[in-house]
Amino acid sequence: MARLRLPAAFTTPLRVSRRAWLYAALALLALVTVSLIVSSGHWLRARRIDLTADRLYTLSPGTLQIVEHLQRPLRLTLYFSEHATRDLPKLRSYEQRVRDMLREIAARSHGRVQLQVVDPVPYSDDEASAEGAGLTPASGGSNGERVFFGLAGNVLPAGADGEAMEGAAPERSLAIPFFDPSREPFLEYDIAKLLYELNEASKPHIGVISSLPVEGNPVLGQQPWVVMQQLAQLFDVKTIDPDRLKQVGADIRVLLLIHPRQLPADALYAIDQYVLRGGHLVVFVDPDAELDDTPGDPATGALPDHSSDLPRLFAAWGVRYDPHEVVLDRSHALAIELNGANASHPAMLGLDAQQLNHDDVVTASLQRIDLSTTGHFDLAPDATTRLIPLLQSSSDAELVPTQRVLQASDNPALLLQGYKPDNTNYVLAARLRGTFSSAFPERARQPGHLAHSAAGDEVILVADTDLLSDRLWVEPQTVLGQVMMRPFANNGEFVSNLVDNLSGSSALLSIRGRSTSQRPFTRVEALRNVADQKFLQKEQELERELAETRQRLEELQPGKGGGHAGSIGTEQRHEIEQFRQRQLAINKELRDVQHQLNAEIDALGLRLKVINIVVVPALVALLGLLYGWRRTRRNRRRR
Repeated sequence: MARLRLPAAFTTPLRVSRRAWLYAALALLALVTVSLIVSSGHWLRARRIDLTADRLYTLSPGTLQIVEHLQRPLRLTLYFSEHATRDLPKLRSYEQRVRDMLREIAARSHGRVQLQVVDPVPYSDDEASAEGAGLTPASGGSNGERVFFGLAGNVLPAGADGEAMEGAAPERSLAIPFFDPSREPFLEYDIAKLLYELNEASKPHIGVISSLPVEGNPVLGQQPWVVMQQLAQLFDVKTIDPDRLKQVGADIRVLLLIHPRQLPADALYAIDQYVLRGGHLVVFVDPDAELDDTPGDPATGALPDHSSDLPRLFAAWGVRYDPHEVVLDRSHALAIELNGANASHPAMLGLDAQQLNHDDVVTASLQRIDLSTTGHFDLAPDATTRLIPLLQSSSDAELVPTQRVLQASDNPALLLQGYKPDNTNYVLAARLRGTFSSAFPERARQPGHLAHSAAGDEVILVADTDLLSDRLWVEPQTVLGQVMMRPFANNGEFVSNLVDNLSGSSALLSIRGRSTSQRPFTRVEALRNVADQKFLQKEQELERELAETRQRLEELQPGKGGGHAGSIGTEQRHEIEQFRQRQLAINKELRDVQHQLNAEIDALGLRLKVINIVVVPALVALLGLLYGWRRTRRNRRRR
């Protein structure tokens, strides 16, 4: 059957029209693509996808709430020494994460946060600006240069339209002196806290109820305790008289209850309702407050009772606390000077970093807390709250009656007689979190009475008041004729961190610690740990043989071994030769272990390279060829 062929005059226009349509479609596609790329920088700024396993770059709801409620324009300046850190890859990697989080905050702030990054090169105006902003440089940079890595925040004056006024001096400034990589889990909290404090117009108000002379005595010339002086620099401190207390004011962000003794019922009820309203309470109780000057009973000769307790409130909160028990811990006993000699006092504890909760923002950066005659907390069987430890004893601790500690005040060694550890880590300070019930149900008819708190409220409990005293964490030191208080423990930072953490909004308190961005090669680390154990065994073997050989050589000295002079020299040379041969053999074994470790690591690296460079591309190419073959076959079937 013959085919009908059209003249060329009929086919040419059709081909031209198709080609023109294709070119027009390509031009239109290119125009749309360029438009999307240009416009996405504006309308996709706050629409990002976090593909990290731990959602490292996704801001928490608390941070978003703080950013969205900023009232004044802020300028954040990230100072980072680029040149000085060229040989510090870990710090540069951490700086990238800090910068990405700051960019995310700026993108979510609707223009309220301006971010700029500055490299403060040595002897420049930027370096002087960084120091003037309160940043603390670190040593150890390239060529001995100082490393700046901190954040300065400024509140900018706003015009009538609410926008920042260009060129105007900042109204208020705060800074993060240095981004310590060890605090990476709390990076978001530290930045959000800076934003929150910059947004605050005045110092937060905190209240203090205390039966101890923490505020000093101006009549007697006694200064306030150093911890209270530090709090007065950061907060507006208000002393509250418990005898006149009927209600805790709504302006009190944090209430410090220090050594409560015989509080009136109205004061206890005011504290109870303050907690149920969502107020932040820190309670310091003590089995024996050593700075309590309450006298004993001279008629009976009984020792003075310097304990404190909140039995009614603790019972309502599900807390168990015995004011007549003291925690001894010989593993953390402090050395004290007694009668001209040093003695270990198991009732005076020096807690190191292992006994502090480094998953909590309050204690994450602390290294040492000193306490004396401290009690402990536990939960009742029917408690509906959770106890999150901040400070704990070691498992080598023991509970003893307070009277026994008082009787051994002149000879603390008596406390170690018959010492029997309980194999329990006693909780010395903690967050109590959950839903709290009122301890005064009989006052339910009073106006404004609350029976329960909101879920997730918390109270801080500390079973020692002596940690607040100067003698346990600071000592006077004369510098240029002035007496300065030099801290030797972190007690003051512990209290400041507590109040600082609680004085923030609920949004700030909701920000929890995160995992770090460092993702080590666990397989390689495991290989290194195995090799380190082998090295340690070889080193110990070498040290033992070295000690035995030295002892043998001492025995062969004239007059010690009973041998003759001629035989002594021969035996010494023979012993030395044997030791040298063994030492060479052990060194060879150490090198073999190192070579085996390197070989295993190189083999693992080679396998990873083969998988990433050869196997994965080959699979992708194979899948592409298979898809193309199936598509070609399908098209042939259709024809």
